[in-house]
Amino acid sequence: MTAISRPTDGRMIGGVCAALARRFGTSATTMRVIFLLSCLLPGPQFLLYIALWILFPSEHKAGRTAW
Repeated sequence: MTAISRPTDGRMIGGVCAALARRFGTSATTMRVIFLLSCLLPGPQFLLYIALWILFPSEHKAGRTAW
């Protein structure tokens, strides 16, 4: 299993939905609709999105190693 990284192509804001869609094998549009529908429920969805934006590395940074 590969690490989750935010893609450099196909992202709209931060690439979090595109990264999750790639990980779970669905389209980015489906993941975005699920996120928007979840915003109708009470909870910290926006804070979670920002946290994942910070935690998931960008695709071009994830390919680099520390060596």
